[in-house]
Amino acid sequence: MLNTALSQLLNLEDNLEVLGSATNGKHALAEIQRLQPNVAILDIEMPMMSGLEVAEVLHDKQLATKVIILTTFAQKTYFEKAVEVEVAGYLLKDSPSDDLIETINKVMMGRTVYDPELVVTALSSNKNPLSEREMSVLKAAVSGDATKVMAQKLFLSEGTVRNYLSAIFSKLGVHNRLEAIEVAKKNKWIN
Repeated sequence: MLNTALSQLLNLEDNLEVLGSATNGKHALAEIQRLQPNVAILDIEMPMMSGLEVAEVLHDKQLATKVIILTTFAQKTYFEKAVEVEVAGYLLKDSPSDDLIETINKVMMGRTVYDPELVVTALSSNKNPLSEREMSVLKAAVSGDATKVMAQKLFLSEGTVRNYLSAIFSKLGVHNRLEAIEVAKKNKWIN
């Protein structure tokens, strides 16, 4: 539904023409390679292949299509990957539609456009968002112990440890303990 609405919105612009759309990352990549559009608008979370994976393939193959990521995810790790694969734009879905059209036009003029919120997050990324207690739980997780053992060592219930881990994952934009530990080590919050 969003795909159709976005296509209709863009087709209303005199200087824009939608050449195609796709419902998953593999199909998007195939269509981009076949149609060779000037700009491809991709979401991060797509079935079969993420928008960032598609952007990485396009970057590696040095295709001329410029990528704009349009997503709900304002996570630092996603944004860093987008910058690494040189996406031309990164906007959040809650941005006004005029911002998207303006971004497409700027990208076509060779400019790079990133959502200001993401830039601020990236620049202040070395600031540790975790509370003291969350840090103690994360440090305990480094040992690789089961949640039950961590809870005993920290004098907490298993449920409380799970809740702290969930909060840590959310704050760091990760999915598991290993990723959380990696982020913390990379930022030198733990050794």
